[in-house]
Amino acid sequence: MKSPRPIDLGRQHGLSAQAVRNYERDGCIPPARRTASGYRVYTEDHVGALSAYVALIRGYGHRTAGEIMRSVLAGAVDDAFAILDEAHVQLQRDRATVRAVSSAAVVLTAQPAADRPHGPVTVGVLAHRLGVTPATLRKWEVAGILAPERERVTANRIYSPADVRDAELAHLLRRGGYLLDYIAEVLRQVRAAGGPEPLAASLTSWQAQITGRGRRMLDGSAALAAYLSLRENASA
Repeated sequence: MKSPRPIDLGRQHGLSAQAVRNYERDGCIPPARRTASGYRVYTEDHVGALSAYVALIRGYGHRTAGEIMRSVLAGAVDDAFAILDEAHVQLQRDRATVRAVSSAAVVLTAQPAADRPHGPVTVGVLAHRLGVTPATLRKWEVAGILAPERERVTANRIYSPADVRDAELAHLLRRGGYLLDYIAEVLRQVRAAGGPEPLAASLTSWQAQITGRGRRMLDGSAALAAYLSLRENASA
């Protein structure tokens, strides 16, 4: 096989020769042998490494892809697999969050607005409404699920209609078995979207993004597996 030049090595991926040299400098592809005149000599090993790295970037991002390739090139394949595992755990968490938000958004949008108070309520009133203790509401506050305001004079917690909505959502998710950190993430998504109604409208796009990321991660893992096989065959 004729050794590819730097510009040829990156061309199939739309990369410049400088980008390839940068990847070599960062340890994401193997170091190239130099000729007497200083030119880099790339081999099939570099072709496979670059293909794997580019595919991993699409699925896992630059930072994670770099960690994976540096581990592989250092001979720490188990470390690379551990990094892959962590990324897939996060993907599963994101899927669980989407399911939780989807279920909650359906319930909340179906609930008539008249069922909620139109003004602020105290911790006792909200606790009674949900059938929980005030201590539970304070625990949710510590977890970042609720963020009530305080009265200026008494410093007592005051829950706005939006806080009541968030508390109802948290209560629903707790009954569904979700942990507090998951619920806090769901509430962040609800607030970022401006409420359950806009959030429900964006769920299809959100799910599509996760599905696309899962597919790109699969492609990246396949490219890495192909590169590992290439290295194993070369050393056999």
